Amino acid sequence: MAESSQLEVWLRGPLPDMTAELQPLAHALLQAREEVNELTRSFPEELLWKTPGPVATVGFHLQHLTGVLDRLFTYARGEALQASQLEFLAEESKPNQARLTLAYLQEKFNNQVELALIQLRATDKNQLTATRLVGRAKIPSTMLGLLFHAAEHTQRHVGQLLVTIKIIENQNRK
Repeated sequence: MAESSQLEVWLRGPLPDMTAELQPLAHALLQAREEVNELTRSFPEELLWKTPGPVATVGFHLQHLTGVLDRLFTYARGEALQASQLEFLAEESKPNQARLTLAYLQEKFNNQVELALIQLRATDKNQLTATRLVGRAKIPSTMLGLLFHAAEHTQRHVGQLLVTIKIIENQNRK
């Protein structure tokens, strides 16, 4: 039998204080957090904003992972985005190397996952199909739709982050 810590998060059992309907979302976010931390553990700081061809930088993915979780969970609560969130969105693809270090971006993502888990634990499962409006256009969705999209979008960017890191590491070996 494999060590519990070697298993993917979803195979480690249910999370305490998490409704069964939201367990898969929480597992996906926890898995993403583990993978991001592992992928970036020894990543060279000086390559954070390197563009490896026509793909986004590692720094962008780390910023976007944090920002998209924040925005989608805000919509899931039935709230509109605040000015600070819109500013963060506008800055996601702009490297600010003095402020946005690897350690800072890792910490922000880890904290955002923790906030998402707190929100999931407090979510009333009877409200999962409640209508929620997205963006300035107020496109209708549901709370569950937003929460699910947050988890799958996070996983998608973790996959892109993995590929980007592998490309950059390969380029630097040459």
